[in-house]
Amino acid sequence: MKTTRRYTMTARAESAERTRVRILDAAVSLADTALLADISLEDVATEAGVSVQTVLRRFGSRAGLFEAARDHAVADVTEERRTPVGDVDAAVRTVVDHYERRGDGVVLKLAQERTDEMIRTITAEGRALHRTWVGEAFAPYLPDDPEAHEALVDLLGVATDVYTWKQLRRDRGLSRADTEARMTSLVRALLPHAR
Repeated sequence: MKTTRRYTMTARAESAERTRVRILDAAVSLADTALLADISLEDVATEAGVSVQTVLRRFGSRAGLFEAARDHAVADVTEERRTPVGDVDAAVRTVVDHYERRGDGVVLKLAQERTDEMIRTITAEGRALHRTWVGEAFAPYLPDDPEAHEALVDLLGVATDVYTWKQLRRDRGLSRADTEARMTSLVRALLPHAR
């Protein structure tokens, strides 16, 4: 009897976790295509295939939902951006892959940051995450001198920024391959000693 009960509890917990992730994925997905202020709990519930009561039971409130969705997205983005340290081609490929998945949503969020406090928090975290990623991905090429280090991280951040991707990919209409090649050229120009 105990084995059956333990199995049932495990299955129930796994089902609850799948539902939680589905709700978070729905909130993140909707925030990539709509203004955050326009996304209702009903929208998230419909997208996730659950009731509004299920969303509220899990997250307590709309604010609680979007705070959890932010944390969920940061974990996903951090994982998506993992790249071999010092491999310029892999780093640019990784960040372009990330922008191909999420770039339009990031640009939409950046357009809202002056009027939405939650979005301002998200974009500030995104900037910090990008800067940390740049420092880690290109660490072998960064100078020891703190001022020169910071200056090069600034420039590499611009070369791999979502707005650089947007200008090439969306504004100019370049292919993904051409966008990646141009961003790689920018990075390599900043790192002439990179292999």
